[in-house]
Amino acid sequence: MTTHPEVERITQRIQDRSAVTRDHYLSRITEQKRLGPTRKSLSCSNLAHGFAASSASDKSALSVGNTPNIGIVTAYNDMLSAHQPYAAYPERIKQAARAAGAVAQVAGGVPAMCDGVTQGRPSMELSLFSRDVIAQSTAVALSHNMFDAALCLGICDKIVPGLLIGALAFGHLPIMFVPAGPMPSGLPNPEKARVRQLHAEGKASAQDLLKAESQSYHAPGTCTFYGTANSNQMLMELMGLQLPGASFVNPGTPLREKLTEAATAQVLKLTALGPDYRPIGEIVDERAVVNGIIGLLATGGSTNHTMHLVAAAQIAGIQISWDDFNDLSRIVPLLARVYPNGTADVNRLHHLGGLGFIVRELLNAGLLHQDVMTCTDGGILSYTTQPQLTSDGQLHWTETPAVSGDPEVIRPVKRPFSADGGLKLLTGNLGRGVIKTSAVQTQHLTVQAPARVFHDQDSVLRAFQAGELERDVVCVVRFQGPQANGMPELHKLTPSLAVLQDRGFAVALVTDGRMSGASGKVPAAIHLTPEAAGQGPIARIRDGDLIRLDAVSGKLEVLVETAEWEARPIAPGELSGNEYGDGRELFRGFRSLVSGAEQGASVFGPQPRPATAGVSA
Repeated sequence: MTTHPEVERITQRIQDRSAVTRDHYLSRITEQKRLGPTRKSLSCSNLAHGFAASSASDKSALSVGNTPNIGIVTAYNDMLSAHQPYAAYPERIKQAARAAGAVAQVAGGVPAMCDGVTQGRPSMELSLFSRDVIAQSTAVALSHNMFDAALCLGICDKIVPGLLIGALAFGHLPIMFVPAGPMPSGLPNPEKARVRQLHAEGKASAQDLLKAESQSYHAPGTCTFYGTANSNQMLMELMGLQLPGASFVNPGTPLREKLTEAATAQVLKLTALGPDYRPIGEIVDERAVVNGIIGLLATGGSTNHTMHLVAAAQIAGIQISWDDFNDLSRIVPLLARVYPNGTADVNRLHHLGGLGFIVRELLNAGLLHQDVMTCTDGGILSYTTQPQLTSDGQLHWTETPAVSGDPEVIRPVKRPFSADGGLKLLTGNLGRGVIKTSAVQTQHLTVQAPARVFHDQDSVLRAFQAGELERDVVCVVRFQGPQANGMPELHKLTPSLAVLQDRGFAVALVTDGRMSGASGKVPAAIHLTPEAAGQGPIARIRDGDLIRLDAVSGKLEVLVETAEWEARPIAPGELSGNEYGDGRELFRGFRSLVSGAEQGASVFGPQPRPATAGVSA
């Protein structure tokens, strides 16, 4: 199938933009490959330290330079339901490696925050920065140079992007991602949302709310809605970094265990010790990144990836922008409706053919690059399949159904839920931001109403509870960007704003902060940049200013005379309470170094260009 000309054009634009930095990155991988497996360069003392705690058989194997060694980087903890299953993974991986004549060692652990626990709390201000801490932790784990390949164990919001950033810093290594899968379906997500709104209105008690939440989040595994965590898993498949169909297989099942063993065996095929060397830095090229963006759009995935994917691509020397997301969204149809964009959860999506169905539809329409390297033997075509166990317990992959089992959940390209991907770039005199429209009803895509300005989400909730927002209103929540306070998600606002919308008011949110990957039906202009703390125009808005958010035309404007607007001073931030507590004092340096949202909200920034002759890098 010929690739869609617009996909080709946007990919070429990214390649041209990235030419110098990408070439520099690839040259470093080539140099590492030339040096050979890094363990061979270790001194006897280095090597003895590296396997001192290993079994006698593993020591013997590691003493020989041609025995592959897998580094395991794990985000295990038993407070996060999604990561609790990883407790048993290292031993299973080690056994699978030994069976293949190799060794595996836990190289290190990375922190793993749960946004569901920290939502609306001061510690949420560490959440986005935790991604870059995870990247650094991954780098520390792999820096011992004991490894010929690596497996990354992580699922949730910042964990997978952080692992990917860290992995790409070791772009010469074959590195695969190993998911643990979603928990079984519990209380349906729409019912959970209904109870949340009732609680916001004072019609449901805290006990009622806790009961509903506990019935929804009830077992080991990822939350079942299609937020950032499950969008992460989709991205790893669409970019060819984990096994086909592995994302949404439930924890603790025989199929899940076989997939973990298969990932171990597969990554061993890709090392520089064999004939099929596939380093992660070559797998993640411009075409793979575009495939990831297209998958995000086709499934209605998380807006958080307008930052995470930018930050990760930068490490590989690839420069992408919100214009790329926006232009691809125009041609990529929405093929799935999973909560909050619909009523189904990811278990239902997987049962109906899931990502395999979607990949095949996109490939047949020319909307994915087929000529990409993946971690699998069959390339991107292998991602049109789903894993199953035979009657004797053997793992194999079968083609996904050609026809949707439920057109209310998953559809073909010829009959999509919408003709575009539901993600738009907003521009105007308030700067640049993004909006997710896939869950917003058509009549709410354009809102024009007076502004009410806030500097934190608790102030919005107090105004709601006092009845001050019972009108058409655009809630402006500013000084929530990465420089100001680490850019916490403002998902705590969703139930209250949804109540106002359901009462018939025209309601929208405008913020330099984030919303959850599970953002829903209220139009929200988010990630506004430049942010208020960076002298962005959002800091000029005053109560009563008329704001127009038009997600159809992609415009976000304050309707104030130009001369008056430009003469206004920047409002001072009210951030004195954000410097300390919950570890925030340790992230002062991050707040001073971080880039803007469109540049990935990263403390690392773009990778350095190669030095010119006679100039130090």
